[in-house]
Amino acid sequence: MTGDLIALGPGKVDLLESIGREGSISQAARERHLSYRRAWNMVDTMNQCFKEPLVISVTGGKGGGGAQLTPAGEKVIQLYRKMEKKADTATRNEWKALQKLLRRTAGGS
Repeated sequence: MTGDLIALGPGKVDLLESIGREGSISQAARERHLSYRRAWNMVDTMNQCFKEPLVISVTGGKGGGGAQLTPAGEKVIQLYRKMEKKADTATRNEWKALQKLLRRTAGGS
């Protein structure tokens, strides 16, 4: 967190990955089932919170422009996914123990 803003979380990293694939905030928003306004606000928050912007606008071109990840944006995704893997590994035994305490659903999962 920076001030009242939440700089990063799983949804924001997913959005960054979609922007990287799609080259557009609006296309990434559709892929993630978000409104354009929500996606744009998420990008704006991330860009405000980090020392360098994670996403920049691209003007012109055949499609009329779009958005792309900066090197900082690529690095943030890489670091976040690495942290997720470490957290998953570190908590695997506790997660298995918690699952044993859960009720089984009618679907068997």
